[in-house]
Amino acid sequence: MYIYMRSLRFCAYSLLCLTCFFVAGSCVEYLTSPKFLIYFGHSLSTWGDRMWHFAVSLFLVELYGNSLLLTAIYGLVVASSVFLLGAIIGAWVDKNPRLKVARISLAVQNISVMICGIVLMVVFLYKAELLSMYQGWLLILCYAIVISIADVANLASTAMSITIQRDWVVVVAGGDKNQLADMNATMRRIDQLTNILAPMAVGQIVTFGSSVIGCVFIVAWNFASMCIEYLVLWKVYRKTPALAHKAGRKKEQELKQLNVNSVDSTSNNHGNPAEDDHLMEEKAESSIEMTVEPGCFHRMTEPFLILRDGWVAYYRQPVFWAGMGLSFLYMTVLGFDSITTGYAYTQGLSAFILSLLMGASAVFGIMGTVAFTWLRRVCGLVPTGIISGIAHLCSLVLCAVSVFMPGSPFDLNVSPFENLGTHLFGGQTDSTVSSAIVHQENFTGTIQSLLNDFNSTTTQPHDVSIPLTSVSLLFAGIIAGRVGLWSFDLTITQLLQENVMESERGIINGVQNSMNNLLDLLHFIMVILGPNPEAFGLLVLISIFFIVMGHMMYFRFAYQNIGRQLFSCSTSDPRPVPSNQQHMDNSAV
Repeated sequence: MYIYMRSLRFCAYSLLCLTCFFVAGSCVEYLTSPKFLIYFGHSLSTWGDRMWHFAVSLFLVELYGNSLLLTAIYGLVVASSVFLLGAIIGAWVDKNPRLKVARISLAVQNISVMICGIVLMVVFLYKAELLSMYQGWLLILCYAIVISIADVANLASTAMSITIQRDWVVVVAGGDKNQLADMNATMRRIDQLTNILAPMAVGQIVTFGSSVIGCVFIVAWNFASMCIEYLVLWKVYRKTPALAHKAGRKKEQELKQLNVNSVDSTSNNHGNPAEDDHLMEEKAESSIEMTVEPGCFHRMTEPFLILRDGWVAYYRQPVFWAGMGLSFLYMTVLGFDSITTGYAYTQGLSAFILSLLMGASAVFGIMGTVAFTWLRRVCGLVPTGIISGIAHLCSLVLCAVSVFMPGSPFDLNVSPFENLGTHLFGGQTDSTVSSAIVHQENFTGTIQSLLNDFNSTTTQPHDVSIPLTSVSLLFAGIIAGRVGLWSFDLTITQLLQENVMESERGIINGVQNSMNNLLDLLHFIMVILGPNPEAFGLLVLISIFFIVMGHMMYFRFAYQNIGRQLFSCSTSDPRPVPSNQQHMDNSAV
C-alpha cells in the first residue's frame, strides 16, 4: 500500500511537472510570436503618442501665458498637413520595402519628439532670457520650431500607423480573416486603454514634478521606446518571411531577374568573347537609358500627380462608399474632445464627473471591439457594419432629445454668427469669454490639459443651478454610442485591409486619413462659426445629420455587395463589387 501511494504521488508530480512545462512552453511560444510582438510594439508606440499629444498641448498653453493660440495653431497645422500629404505618405509606403518604411518612420517620429522635448525644456528654463533677445523673436522661433518638428513627428506617426496597422497586420494574419479581426480588435483595445492611462501618467508627472521633468521623461521614454520598438519590428520581420515580399516591388524584382538571366546567357557564350563584350556594352547602354533621372519639371509635378492618382484610385475602390461613410463620422462634436468637455463645464459638470464619464466611454469602446469579433463570426463582416451603424444611430437619439430637454441652452433666437468678428479678431467682452474658450479649444486634440484653464475662466455664476437632464442625456448617448461606433470603425478597417490590393494599401489608406482629417477640419470650422453655448444644440443636430449620412453611404456599399441578403446573417463574406462596375453605378446616380 505504501509503495502504491508513493507511485501515485510520483505520477501526480510528474504529470504536474509536464503540465507546467507545456504551459511554460506555450507561454514562451506566444510571447515570442509575431502577433504578440505586434501588440507589444503597438502598445509602446501608442503610449508614447498619447503622452506626447497630451503633453505638447499642455506645454504650449503654459508657455504662452495660459492662452490657447499656440495650441490652436498646432492643431490646425497637424490636421492640414495630414489632409494635404496623406496620399503622398501612403505612396511612399507602397514604393519602399516594409522594414525600411517602418525603421525610417520610427526613427523620424521618435527623434522629432525628442528634439521637441529638448527645445521645450530649454524654453522652460531660459524663457526670460529668450524673451529679452532680439525683441522676443528668438522665443517665437523656438515656438515655430516646436510646432514644425511636432508636425513632422505626426506625419511619421501616420506613416507608421499605415504600414503597421494596415499592412503588417494583414501579412502576419496570413490570410486568416478570423485572426485578422481578432488582431484589429485587440489593437483597438490597446488604443482605448492608452487613451485614458497615458495622459493620466504624464499629467501626474507634470503635476507633482514640473514641466521640465515632464519634458525629460518624454525624451527618455521616446529614446527607450525607439530602441525597443526597433528590435521588436526586426523580430517580427525575421519571424514572418512574407513581409520581405511586397507586391508593389514585383515589377522591380522581375526586371532584376531578367537582368540576371540575360547575364547568365551571355556568360554561357564562351565561343565569342568579342560578341560577349558587344552584348554587355549594349546592355549597359540600354540600362543607362532606362535609368535616366526625371527632369526638374517632372520632379516638381510628381507630388501633384501622386495626389491626383491617389484620389482617383480611392474613388475606384470597391470599398469607396464604406470609407466615405467612416470619414463622415469625423464631422461631429459628439465625442470626448475639448469641445464637448468645455460645453459640459458650462453646464455644471465637474472634472471628477468628466473623468468618470471618460472611463465609462473607454469601457464601452472595449465592449464595441468585443461585439465586433462576435458579430463578424455570426453574421459576417458586411452585416456587422449595418448592425453597428443601427446601434450607433439608436444611441444618438438620446443626444438629439437632449437638445430640447430642460437645462439645454439651445436657442435659435440667438444667432450663431453673433459677435463672430469679435471672436475671431479679439476684443471679446466678458459675456463671450466662455464661448471663445470653447471654440478655441477645438484644435487641441486633448482633453484634460485644458480643463483647469477653462474652469478658471468660466464666467457663469456659481449660485445658478442648471438642470442636468439635458447634459446627462447627451453624455449617455455619446457613451452608449461607443459600442456601435468602434464596431463600425473596425468593420471599415477590415474591409480596407481585405479588399484593397497589397500594392495600393499605403496610398489608399493615406487618402482615407486625408478624408478623415478633411471632415475633422470642417467640424473645427463649424465650431468656430458657432462657438456660443446657445448654438451647441445646433452643432449636435448637424453632427447627427452627418453621422446618418455616413451610415447611409455604408448602407449603399452593403446593398451593392450583398443585396437582399443584407438583413440575413451569413458567415461567408461576399466578394466586393468590381471597381469598374461600381464606377458605372456611381456615374448612373
